[in-house]
Amino acid sequence: MTERGSGARLTQYEATPGVIDLAWGHPDPTLLPVQELREATHRAMERHGPDILEYGSTAGSPPLIDFICARLAETDARAPSPAEVVITSGASQGLDLVATLLVEAGDTVLLDVPTYHLAISILADHPVRLEAVASDTDGVVLDDLERVVAKLRRDGERPRLLYTIPTFHNPTGRNVSIERRNALVAFAAREDLLIAEDDTYRELSYDGPPPPSLWALDGAGCVVRIGSFAKSVAPGLRLGYVTATSEIATRMATGGLLDSGGGMNHFAATVLAEYAQQGDYVRQIERFRTAYRAQRDRLLDGLAAHLPDTASWSRPAGGYFVWVQLPPGIRAEQLQPIAIAHGMAFLPAHRFFLDDAQAPGALRLAFSMHPPELLEEATRRLGDAIASYGTIPSSSSEASSSAGSR
Repeated sequence: MTERGSGARLTQYEATPGVIDLAWGHPDPTLLPVQELREATHRAMERHGPDILEYGSTAGSPPLIDFICARLAETDARAPSPAEVVITSGASQGLDLVATLLVEAGDTVLLDVPTYHLAISILADHPVRLEAVASDTDGVVLDDLERVVAKLRRDGERPRLLYTIPTFHNPTGRNVSIERRNALVAFAAREDLLIAEDDTYRELSYDGPPPPSLWALDGAGCVVRIGSFAKSVAPGLRLGYVTATSEIATRMATGGLLDSGGGMNHFAATVLAEYAQQGDYVRQIERFRTAYRAQRDRLLDGLAAHLPDTASWSRPAGGYFVWVQLPPGIRAEQLQPIAIAHGMAFLPAHRFFLDDAQAPGALRLAFSMHPPELLEEATRRLGDAIASYGTIPSSSSEASSSAGSR
């Protein structure tokens, strides 16, 4: 942890002494490309001079947009044109832009639950209604989506947007099948429903190429894909992007925010383009994949060794997270203080639902931030906490829970 002169933390994460914290979906800091970005900064300033310190082009730094188009030609089923890309200040700001510019007050935003808990917070900042849609191991349940949309319209509501994470889902780690992807895109086109596709984890694939994005499968212009460099390079860059129709991209680029301030993080975006042009981006992706694959596998091995047979868990093909279904009768929010007392932390399932009553006895573990040996130790401590569940006096639930929440 680094501190500023005021004594406040420089970074968002705060470690809890003695606790292996698997609640935070943050990168392993030892893997971040400090030296490479330092060198890229020097090259970019030499190349661009004072232009790198000016207000940037509203859609974003053109060299970075060109890189995004070229990279998606390799990692997705369709590449965008530069006119279909807008640089954002991370995926969170991309989602906020969608909610600000493409959704009207009073509209209903749908979320397939469980879902990324902080996306719920971002959307709740807007004057919209949030409505849950069921999901299964293959993603959005189309029958339930159709039922919810029909009911909303009968009730005079306006279902406008569906937020979903089809690739290396947060929190479950699942991948939506190609059949479900095509059906979802077709439904959205038929029902005039906009999809905000969170594609944050596309680069972190461990068992083969990721599936095509919803955006790549969309021929009707109903998908806005939200991408990020937080997981593929470094979150402190605060850089992401959207791919959308040129009309939507222009609406974003000419909106008040970008018209006032110019392109998002123009300096960092131009540095990142320089970094990518030298091949550092591809090397970093492989570094992350190699490390996180080993960390995932060690976590899964630890769960198999230390959790009871009545528990089960996902085996994600990418991303940061494993979703653990607890033994019957165990509630994750009640297990949480017991786990912290045993020296490990997680996020309970209810954080990923609009209604706590919907949440199963499950929890999310992030394997991205800690080395393999600590991940296995965390699973041992989790197993001990489960074994202690129901034997500890209720007063123990008052234990401090300062574990992270990202």
